[in-house]
Amino acid sequence: MKKFLIVGLGNIGSEYANTRHNIGFKVLDYIANQEGISFQTLKLGDLAELKIKGRTILLLKPNTYMNLSGKAVNYWLEKEKIEKENLLVITDDLNLAFGTIRIKTKGSDGGHNGLKNIQLVLNSTEYPRFRFGISDAFKKGKQVDYVLGEWDDTEKEQLKERLALSAEIVKSFALAGLNTTMNQYNGK
Repeated sequence: MKKFLIVGLGNIGSEYANTRHNIGFKVLDYIANQEGISFQTLKLGDLAELKIKGRTILLLKPNTYMNLSGKAVNYWLEKEKIEKENLLVITDDLNLAFGTIRIKTKGSDGGHNGLKNIQLVLNSTEYPRFRFGISDAFKKGKQVDYVLGEWDDTEKEQLKERLALSAEIVKSFALAGLNTTMNQYNGK
């Protein structure tokens, strides 16, 4: 059975639950709710398992806080013997308009501390990532407040459709592969 590790980046704690920075957690929560599965708190994170068409998809929400995400990612990759090409990291991206999707095979951390730590721990930039645009609609010097701020009403309304699309993307990654998924969903 082919295994995949889907990591949603975010920060633990109710104060972060509805922040822009926690979109990775939000996507995984949406999938778990949609599929009727639940998360268990295990070593270095909350994990849920989804089986679809002969594939096992592990959904991981690291509980290490964003800046130390690499520790949880590395632990679960090794524990489950999952190759880096079967890893998909879901993260927020300030450089993309709200709700814009960008899936890549590899890349830089783009200034994102979660990706920076994963890159450091894995000693590689060669792993698939799914960037979810949160836009850069903040005043100079207010980036942290914006990223850790909650979605505005317009975003909340549009988020419903974007989360459904994100769930499709995760399943496509496991079932159809990275290249097909990139071709079908990038820029949507």
